[in-house]
Amino acid sequence: MTAIKHADAGHGAGWDVLAADGSVVRIRPLREDDERALDAMNQRVSDRSIYLRFFGISRTMADEHTHHLATDRDGHVALVAEYGDALVGIASYEPLRSGEAEMAFLLEDSVHGRGIGTLLLEQLAAVARENGVQRLRADTLVENAPMLRVFADSGFEQVRRMDSGVVELVLDTAYRPTTLERMADRERAAENRSLHRLFSPQTVAVIGAGRKPGGIGHELLRNIVNGGYTGSVYAVNPQADRVADVPAYPSISAVPRTVDLAVIAVPAERVLDVLAECGESGVGGAVVLTAGFSELGTAGRELQREMLAVARRHSIRLIGPNCLGLVNTAPDVSLNATFAEVSPAPGALAIAAQSGAVGIAALEHAGRTGLGISEFVSLGNKVDVSGNDVLLHWWGDPRTAVIGLYLESFGNPRKFGGLARMIGRTKPILVVKGGRSVGGRRAGVSHTAAAATPETAVDALFAQSGVLRMDTVEELVETARVLAVPPLPRGRRLAVVGNAGGAGILAADAAGRLGLELPEFSTAIQEQLAALGAVGCANPVDLGAAASATSLEQALRVIVAGGEVDGVVVNYAVTRAGKVEDIYAAIAAAGVQAELPIVVNCVGSAQAGPEIALADGRKLPVFPFPESAVRALAHAVQYAEWRSRPQGVVPELARVDAAGARVVVRRFFQHNPDGGWLDPRQASVLLQCAGVPVIPVATASTRAQAIAGADAAGYPVALKTAAPGVVHKTDIGGVRVGLENAVQLGQAYDQITTAAGGPEVLVQAMAASGTELVVGVVRDRLFGPLVMAGSGGILTDVQADRQWRGLPLTDLDALDMVHSLRCAPLLAGYRGAKAADQEAVLEVIHRIAWLADLVPELAELDINPLVAAPSGVSAVDIRMRLTPAEPEPDWYARHLRGDQP
Repeated sequence: MTAIKHADAGHGAGWDVLAADGSVVRIRPLREDDERALDAMNQRVSDRSIYLRFFGISRTMADEHTHHLATDRDGHVALVAEYGDALVGIASYEPLRSGEAEMAFLLEDSVHGRGIGTLLLEQLAAVARENGVQRLRADTLVENAPMLRVFADSGFEQVRRMDSGVVELVLDTAYRPTTLERMADRERAAENRSLHRLFSPQTVAVIGAGRKPGGIGHELLRNIVNGGYTGSVYAVNPQADRVADVPAYPSISAVPRTVDLAVIAVPAERVLDVLAECGESGVGGAVVLTAGFSELGTAGRELQREMLAVARRHSIRLIGPNCLGLVNTAPDVSLNATFAEVSPAPGALAIAAQSGAVGIAALEHAGRTGLGISEFVSLGNKVDVSGNDVLLHWWGDPRTAVIGLYLESFGNPRKFGGLARMIGRTKPILVVKGGRSVGGRRAGVSHTAAAATPETAVDALFAQSGVLRMDTVEELVETARVLAVPPLPRGRRLAVVGNAGGAGILAADAAGRLGLELPEFSTAIQEQLAALGAVGCANPVDLGAAASATSLEQALRVIVAGGEVDGVVVNYAVTRAGKVEDIYAAIAAAGVQAELPIVVNCVGSAQAGPEIALADGRKLPVFPFPESAVRALAHAVQYAEWRSRPQGVVPELARVDAAGARVVVRRFFQHNPDGGWLDPRQASVLLQCAGVPVIPVATASTRAQAIAGADAAGYPVALKTAAPGVVHKTDIGGVRVGLENAVQLGQAYDQITTAAGGPEVLVQAMAASGTELVVGVVRDRLFGPLVMAGSGGILTDVQADRQWRGLPLTDLDALDMVHSLRCAPLLAGYRGAKAADQEAVLEVIHRIAWLADLVPELAELDINPLVAAPSGVSAVDIRMRLTPAEPEPDWYARHLRGDQP
């Protein structure tokens, strides 16, 4: 959104967004040369629209207002909506007083009902917020019901007052949770309409389908035909009348019906012309299989940008380029528009993969294990349709119960996180993130920045948004098999039962490693199991190698009915004493009434299928190894716990001084225009603006100054080197603590300055005894500020006991950070010690998050240690680095991918 604030933005500046009907609209700043087009729009709109906008029928007034918006430079902002080649709407605000402005809208009648007014409102509010306008005012006639409905449905907080037939409305431009939810709902509906012709086409044309088998276009066409596609399919090949027994035409314009989906498999240099012809022929969506674009460097990226521009001009949604295709197994579609050999069966897992090869692996493994697919899409270079788009699309899809993603990059991770939080409340999202590497570790100086690997931000994003991170595609598919079968586990208590004692031990070991519990069964249940012949009844339950199908069924019924566990792992080794089909039938009979998840590990028979069908249509997953069964179930437990917890809120903080903080930052840059490290006094003042308790620090460069500082602070004191370039003071002997008098301090001063090679020192009063923590921030270009909390002091890097979260940071996010630390027992009071003030620790974390959000120039912040004592917390050592801040984009505004940062 940054460029929008400049009214003289260059030609073409703006953002492509989806209207409510799924078509593409461009929202951009008004230019001076738009005046004639807006005058023409003023003539096209009805008298009614003019009256509702200007409270009178005066087109002269409309033209005068247009002239003012296009030519005057008085601080106002105006945005226009382009639909096709025409301007069809305008939104503007005029500054009133500090933090307030008056807004107004006018839309051409022909586009009413397409959500363009709402899009203009969202973008105008974003620009206003960026420019420091917190409230937008509007006077609207009571009879202007459509505009009042736009305001009411927007999700922005607002206050209304009616006077003499006019509604006086004040709208808060801030993003609240309700605002983001409403925006996501509108975006989901628009995405579904926009992607409908891609995923559920009635007609498909394969452009570039060759006559000979083996070519990509030819094989994809065969997959469509052999897959039982319910619509009409055509080939486009100027050299053939038929391809793979499908009618062929020389061009897309020659196809006798309007084509919903075009699959393009022509050389890269021909794609733009083919796509333009598709647009002129009314094609709704395109899948570009062709490689040779951004993956090849600068020239390829430019070609890809031109391809996207052509698609947007014609409202074509685009998958690829450099992709495998897509699949929709819905019975009324049955489309396999890929050139893979795999033919997925219908099911509940939707998969999107940035890599075609990984996509094939996921489809193949899902098919081998009996897991069906609802939809599959190979994203390729993600020029248009991205992971965020398919998340919105699958959110409301009734056939999709689980969403799986393979991603190598994020275009808009903060929006991904917000969507995942909302979607995850009803559907689990499983992600394999490629590109893990410690080689990309940031070259940071502070403990916080040095600890932030490239994957730190991803892990923090997933933890907060409920996304389950998978290490492998196999793990994704295995976990999806469990999550696709209701119900979810209600807790961590696990029962292990079967005839294979060794497998039971392996399952129990895996459960322990993954944080699951194996409670010992009550005496009553153990007695019932013993009566069935169990040789081990406590949990795991060993029914003995000769256990029959009947005894297994009865044991399962006892465990399920007992209510003492939240999930069951059945381990069974097939022997000549029992047939696999009888074992499966026994498990099915006992499991159909179970209100908890059951997973099965079956070995010893080539006839052991990958799933057990229940009478109610559900299918229990069967795994070849007990560890994989337990791991998948543990992921289900993790998801169920996240889903059941409250959303949390971002606390409102008292005793913060935003204006004071900005003053500190402004003064620093006056003397350090390129940024740098704040001195200890500046860092302390900035932290105090956030309300963080700081132990005052005195600087000294002579022994006498150090003694004077200690006298002022009060003994005992700590003395530390402040010599330039020293990062880890303890490593060079640059710290002395507990100095009781001037003699000790003088001796310490001599030793420290000699070791550090400089006279500069810091003097501080000693902090209260307590647990040493580290709290910090590092700013990621894409993910934004990342807040860290962990074990502090001199062992910070050795212990590597850290938790990371992004913004916004809710109360539950901060609590989860602290409780997940290995040092958490120390804070709670270990072995009789008094508990630290954990509420004060949480408050500091929130105050650091507040500061990171307020000060975009904050690149690194490190409080180490933050001493947590029973009486409160104290920030002892502080390091803080500021850098010139680039204006941040509006990560939550609605933009199609090509306009993302």
